[in-house]
Amino acid sequence: MSPIKTVCVYCASSNHCKSIFLDSAYTLGTILAKEGIDIVYGGGSTGLMGKLADGAISEKGHVHGIIPKFMQNLEWGHREISVLEEVEDMHTRKSQMIKKSDGIVALPGGCGTLEELLEAITWKRLGLAHQPIVIANIDGFYDELIAMLKKTVDEQFMRPEHLHMWNVVHSIEDILPTLRSIDPWPLNAIDYAKV
Repeated sequence: MSPIKTVCVYCASSNHCKSIFLDSAYTLGTILAKEGIDIVYGGGSTGLMGKLADGAISEKGHVHGIIPKFMQNLEWGHREISVLEEVEDMHTRKSQMIKKSDGIVALPGGCGTLEELLEAITWKRLGLAHQPIVIANIDGFYDELIAMLKKTVDEQFMRPEHLHMWNVVHSIEDILPTLRSIDPWPLNAIDYAKV
């Protein structure tokens, strides 16, 4: 088990979602900051992203945002976080978020969040990343995605072993203990990436 010093969090920028999602993001920010764990996220100031950062800031946590230039040009970046790193494009942003983290968490979100989560799972399957991945299934948000991932195994597009690439929790308080309890993904994961 590797120590968790920095957590990458994928989440939405929408302010129009259920309050339980916004509140959960804020709570996660406070929990990670209180534990002295740095946050890497998409750098946004609104929605779950903004709440996550605000929660960490409220507890004097270190928050590293990574934002593409075009988003920063639209002034989407959070101005009060520890570091707001501007990168060339979305691909660089996603790559840097994974590379800078010891663990990955997916909170509820839209197509961007889903893309980030599925890319992280894909990297893990190919042995390009080994961090624990936790899907925060708050209010059942990820029920259908979790069922779909299981179906990919049932239909033999992935191996049964691949179901261990992520862990699902149903409360924010369970995220950090779960991240800390997961053994690193095998270094030889590429050996059984193919079905």
